[in-house]
Amino acid sequence: MTNRFNKTIIKIALKSFTIASFLMVYNCDPDETQVVTQLDNLVIADEFNVEGTPDASLWSFEVGDGTAQGIPGWGNNELQYYTDRPENVTVENGVLVITAQQEVFEGSNYTSGRLVTKDLFEQQYGRFEARIRLPYGKGIWPAFWLLGSDCDENPWPQCGEIDIMEYLGDSPTVVFGTAHGPNFSGAESISKEYELENSRFDTQFHVFGIEWGPDYINYYVDGDLYQTITPDTVNEETDGAGQWVFNRPFYIILNIAVGGNLPGSPNAQTVFPQRMFVDYVRVYN
Repeated sequence: MTNRFNKTIIKIALKSFTIASFLMVYNCDPDETQVVTQLDNLVIADEFNVEGTPDASLWSFEVGDGTAQGIPGWGNNELQYYTDRPENVTVENGVLVITAQQEVFEGSNYTSGRLVTKDLFEQQYGRFEARIRLPYGKGIWPAFWLLGSDCDENPWPQCGEIDIMEYLGDSPTVVFGTAHGPNFSGAESISKEYELENSRFDTQFHVFGIEWGPDYINYYVDGDLYQTITPDTVNEETDGAGQWVFNRPFYIILNIAVGGNLPGSPNAQTVFPQRMFVDYVRVYN
């Protein structure tokens, strides 16, 4: 069964059945069954079935090297220049493709893409999930994450950040989920790894998600709960100095960074271009 055929089946089923009865277990591939949701009211879904530019009613591009935003290197000494070109972001064959390339462009040696739902879709609480196949290589740093919608007026980390999935391209069996807030940000954030057995994140699609409520954030990979962060967690990890700021709407970000403080720079073994393939993004409440 092809991925495009699976997506057609989903659309028919959503019209004919309740979301709860159909999406509790979704057969993504012939050999792969994944629990993809417990919260069952589908709010938005981008299945990336329309070729070309991503849906402008849901996604916009962040362009540049961070200088215009007041954070050169995007605050992490990253090396890429984000563009809105199809060479870096496009939809084809039923998936969103974000491509990191090694090329001289606007003073940078790498280009990539960063899509956001800022001012188009923001939600407080719910389940956020995406089915993604990740790139590979030293210095490659893709992410699926959320930022507080008031970050322009309430600068990071006060606005809060929820990293649903981050990944370092030279560790293809490991992803991690993280939360950032006042007095637990950057290197002091609250984070946990999830490691695959007998597989890699760059060779197969996997479902990354959170379920988020007033006093918890649960992190999942392929339906497996591997981390829960609560106000008590923040209090314990920061000796009472941290603040629970996950009580406001957040927006979605999908990107591939190149280089930076966390992954380090690409090396001679890093092959370009590198691509992140996103099969779908869905949000429930």
